[in-house]
Amino acid sequence: MSKPIITVIIPAYNEEQSIGKVVDDIPRSLVKHVIVVNNNSNDSTVEVAKKAGAIVLDEPRRGYGWACLKGIEHSKKLNTEIVVFLDGDYSDYPQEIPDVLAPIFETDMDMVIGSRVLGKREKGSLTPQQIFGNWLATKLIRLFYGARFTDLGPFRAIKAESLEQLKMSDKTYGWTIEMQIKAAKHKMNFCEVPVNYKKRIGVSKVSGTIKGTVLAGIKIIFAVFKYRF
Repeated sequence: MSKPIITVIIPAYNEEQSIGKVVDDIPRSLVKHVIVVNNNSNDSTVEVAKKAGAIVLDEPRRGYGWACLKGIEHSKKLNTEIVVFLDGDYSDYPQEIPDVLAPIFETDMDMVIGSRVLGKREKGSLTPQQIFGNWLATKLIRLFYGARFTDLGPFRAIKAESLEQLKMSDKTYGWTIEMQIKAAKHKMNFCEVPVNYKKRIGVSKVSGTIKGTVLAGIKIIFAVFKYRF
């Protein structure tokens, strides 16, 4: 059986201190392409990512979803068969990509979520509002869609053909929950695996500000009801 073409997509906004470390730690014996989507950074994110060997795309429209959609569009040109999403702040462990991919290889899962809740977390790596938001959102997903999740973590893998079926559209904070809700509605095979988590390098653009936290919370709760009908 030939080795599948795996592409990692990393949205990045002002991650010059961390993006090189993230790209360097990706197991390239398994991953063929690494795409860093520069989401209108005003630091050296682009230069550092290129130096580390990533394909760098520019998406000037600010928003996590915008960056992911840009990466997906390019991944199709690379004949990608499995897409891995990873944050650029070095809070995840790229070395754990094989663990996230394993259920796809071994049990033919369509999507695998890396759960920070099930893994080991460095103290302070998740803020209280993130912990509560995850708990509430996953409870609502279970209530309305019958799908059991413990986390909306950004570290995840999905078959490219399954991702195409989801017709992802969210441009900002609702990206992760949209994917999980739509996977449940499409009756896809999915699961979670524990992943470890550490304090990010730099300040979070979402949980690091009151405005970002509030907007993300509103968007996530809205998404639960938006995709209900």
